Amino acid sequence: MYRKEIHNCPELIAYIQEIGFLPLLDSGIEGYAAEDVVDEDCRYIVYPDGGWEWPLWKWKGPIVQEGNCVYGKFFAGKAGFISREWWPDFCNYRRSRHPEPTEGSIEEAILFTLQGQGSLITRELRAACDFTGPKMRSRFDSYITRLQMSCRIITEDFIYPQDKHGKEYGWGWSLLTTPEQLFGREASLCTHSPEESFQRLLAHFHKILPNATDKQIEKLIG
Repeated sequence: MYRKEIHNCPELIAYIQEIGFLPLLDSGIEGYAAEDVVDEDCRYIVYPDGGWEWPLWKWKGPIVQEGNCVYGKFFAGKAGFISREWWPDFCNYRRSRHPEPTEGSIEEAILFTLQGQGSLITRELRAACDFTGPKMRSRFDSYITRLQMSCRIITEDFIYPQDKHGKEYGWGWSLLTTPEQLFGREASLCTHSPEESFQRLLAHFHKILPNATDKQIEKLIG
């Protein structure tokens, strides 16, 4: 199912819709990542003057804004895309394994803050949740990753700082939100039981990754 040498953002969007699930970077399965299927000119390039260009990295925002896929750290804590077609089953199964945050927990406070604000970049969310002390950043990031793995937080867009000439620079910041706020509650509803969703996911991953082991596929499904 691998398609080599994707040359532009629309082609990658179409590929995500075709296979349903696509990690951005190394997935642990040879050839199964966006960086593996794009043309070499779209990968990370470092110039002699120290500058760099990474078209694939810049495509993340337009892909998410296009609206037919969901982006977040879904695959063993690594980021990737899921088509809206497959999102209900994936969300259904993941949430069954990770129940809603308990009352008074930090995860609950993070979700309440996002629900109240609509969307925030990570550092704004961290400040709003009062995670501003020394060594608090990595601890907070681990909560965010867990909430993404449980399909309760996703990325709405990417925000880049601008220099004095109005040119964007840097790696950008994830603009975080909840799937319910971005797509509506109905988009995450599923008519299958969690076990039925798991079996559907398992069959689909075996189809798109015929050479992957059961262990590799179950790691992706989570």
